Amino acid sequence: MSVKIKLCGMFREQDIEYVNEAKPDYIGFIVMFPKSHRNIGLKTALRLKKRLSPDIKSVAVSVDAPVEEFAEFALSGAADVLQLHGNEDVEYIARLRKLTSVPLIKAVKVTSAADIERANLLDVDFLLLDSGMGSGKAFDHSLIERERITKPFFLAGGLTPDNLVQAAKAVRPYGVDLSSGIETDKLKDRGRILAAVRNIRSVQL
Repeated sequence: MSVKIKLCGMFREQDIEYVNEAKPDYIGFIVMFPKSHRNIGLKTALRLKKRLSPDIKSVAVSVDAPVEEFAEFALSGAADVLQLHGNEDVEYIARLRKLTSVPLIKAVKVTSAADIERANLLDVDFLLLDSGMGSGKAFDHSLIERERITKPFFLAGGLTPDNLVQAAKAVRPYGVDLSSGIETDKLKDRGRILAAVRNIRSVQL
């Protein structure tokens, strides 16, 4: 099995140029979350999506956003996937399912195996296991026990081009997710993007 790669936090036109060259499987837009310097609105997301290679899926990522406004990123075509990175519950997910049919990713802050078990019960297509909301730090990967995870999952938190191969081989995720690990001075770095994709393409599980 080849490991997928998602590169998150694209907000400039040159970021899209870099990923079109590198060819990851997914890229992420941070939306409706002004606390992040990577935050963009629907108009910008649509513009960047038009420049994105059709081979790469776009993911709109937000935190406890109003459900109707968040769904618009999928309905408009700006996002092929929606990622929930806050405290979105069963009711929120059900409302989102009624508004759009795109796949859903639920981010999980992993502090114990119980966090993963609870997330398994949610009506989402993928999990994203992280140490927090874009903290850039790794969590204890020993908390992941394969028999407890019934959904495909992305591994996030503290990954860089240098350590993602080792992490992928140890954890055997569906995919890996990088954001700050492919940046220099808070901006996407072409060399690090190319290295991350090249390195993960060498992994077969």
